[in-house]
Amino acid sequence: MSPPPDSIRVVDGFHKTAYTYYPILIVGAGESGIALAARLREEGFDQFRIFERQAGLGGTWWSNRYPGVACDVPAAFYSFSFSPNYKWTSLHPEGPEIYKYLSDVCEKYQFVDKIQFHTDVSELRWLNQEQLWEVTLTHMVPGAGDLSRKERDQRIVQSGKESVYLRQEIVRARIVCSCAGGLVEPNAWPSSIPGRDTFQGPVFHSARWDHGVDLANKDVVVIGTGCSAAQIVPRLTKEPYNARSVTQVMRSPPWVLPRPEPPFGPEKYKKYSPMVFSTVPLLAYLFRLLCFVQAESHFYTLIDDNSWNHRTRKKLEIQMVARMKRMVPEKYHEMLTPDYSLGCKRRIFDAAWFESLNDPKIELTTKPITKVSPHSITIGPGRVYPDPNDKASNVPTDEETIPADVVILGNGFETTSWLHPLKIRGKHGEYMQDVWDARGGPQAYLGLAMDGFPNLFIIFGPNTATGHSSVILASENMVEYTINVIKKILHGDVALAEIKKESEIAWTKRVQDKLKGTVFNSGCQNWYQTDGWNSTGYPYSQIDFTFRCMFPKWSDWDLQYTRGGLLKMQARRALTVLLLTFVVVGAYALRQKSSGSVPSLQSFRYVVQKYLKQGLLRMAGMVNRAIAMLPDQG
Repeated sequence: MSPPPDSIRVVDGFHKTAYTYYPILIVGAGESGIALAARLREEGFDQFRIFERQAGLGGTWWSNRYPGVACDVPAAFYSFSFSPNYKWTSLHPEGPEIYKYLSDVCEKYQFVDKIQFHTDVSELRWLNQEQLWEVTLTHMVPGAGDLSRKERDQRIVQSGKESVYLRQEIVRARIVCSCAGGLVEPNAWPSSIPGRDTFQGPVFHSARWDHGVDLANKDVVVIGTGCSAAQIVPRLTKEPYNARSVTQVMRSPPWVLPRPEPPFGPEKYKKYSPMVFSTVPLLAYLFRLLCFVQAESHFYTLIDDNSWNHRTRKKLEIQMVARMKRMVPEKYHEMLTPDYSLGCKRRIFDAAWFESLNDPKIELTTKPITKVSPHSITIGPGRVYPDPNDKASNVPTDEETIPADVVILGNGFETTSWLHPLKIRGKHGEYMQDVWDARGGPQAYLGLAMDGFPNLFIIFGPNTATGHSSVILASENMVEYTINVIKKILHGDVALAEIKKESEIAWTKRVQDKLKGTVFNSGCQNWYQTDGWNSTGYPYSQIDFTFRCMFPKWSDWDLQYTRGGLLKMQARRALTVLLLTFVVVGAYALRQKSSGSVPSLQSFRYVVQKYLKQGLLRMAGMVNRAIAMLPDQG
């Protein structure tokens, strides 16, 4: 007996052309991949496989294991609605606790065995005749997938290709869901700095933390002042790291807000919230809802760049600058006062960074790195911020050479290179990156579908980052939309699902036009956009996105129905017509009765026969059209 068409199986296993077939292939075991797998299991479908390049699950929470790594969104809101965690130990738990939560979700839904680690999905190619995706898998040396692409390339140059890659395998899949995150490839240390290659100490990115490096009594240079750097720097001079000095190099100041405190304080929250939320889950739900409402309020007060929001932001900016001046030494006041609108760049919700700048072992500077030596770094002359031409500024510009034993890069990620380096070739023979280049930049309908690439879904694709809400909520919304579409394929009703070209182009134009009127486009240099094209931000509220994902607009899709699917669709329409016919007849009878004139049996029979005949004729027409649309069986 042959296996059902929706099962994982080996095709032509006896021949050299054999391949493994997957009904659903998922790229990445981060939070989006985990959410999709869990929801598939809830829908009763387990014939899928997750391929993960790294050595562990969790995505960004596997990569980022630096000191102090923590969530800057309340954990009650940074978790799946279908799998709440009532036992968070803090409002903003650190990385290990978040990783454990994601791991527990995998175990709860029993798909750990569905994840294949050390495997990179290198290329997707649509096969028009077979109507399947041909997927190139690259099996890697264990641990090599935890390196960045640049580090892997460097290892290949030094030790050969076999030090990174083991072999390639070609498989096929009916549906491919890319759950590769946006914060994947770390930015490198700028190659333009003279003497960079002469430095003899360790250099590593915060997302590739080298736990083998001993920082005790070392002079450390941290490049960057983003969210990761703000969490790292306060830890470095304390146990167990005990760095001798920390110099933090800043390009421009971020807007820093106080991280919200949990109800009743951290200690009581840690002690009582697990018991209270576990006993009364409704309270946990209400607390999550409160977090959601508070986050959404930031959209309506920050993101739209209208006159009312402009005034609101100005008030908040004055408060934040005053708070900064109360907390940090006076010498940093000018360099920590941003010259752009609150919300234009990613905000920092700070718990310790400002306070740590009072530590005499920590120094903040906006002088540029001008030279690197084997054991030191030269900063200046000049400065990056404030404007070096501002003669009234007191921020130093003199040249200074500082000792350096270790350099830590906290300078962000390649956030505008979506899906890179994955190559995706669609049904017209074009690569997705080339299509994007031709249309102006990375884009996708609702961030998850591109025309010309059928049965391919991108979870957390271009223009889905809200800048004010939970990433997990946005991912979960996209997962629900994807489930709504692929259920039609899994149930055998639809063979191909592809967004219409005009729908994708219209959506992208709408998004890009709307983004021009948001705070993201208010004049700062941020990682949301490149050359005026914003491929990151979502210009509407998360409420808006949730409703769009809950109720797909099927007229935007080109769905190729199967024989059974067509019959089902026409049967449903015919049944609807029949029910409406009975409703009309019933309404007619009630109207006659309410008017006091009871219809004669003959007239009532005439009405029933008239509308029933019309309904049956319509039903017959629909069935005939469905049969005419059926594919030729040859």
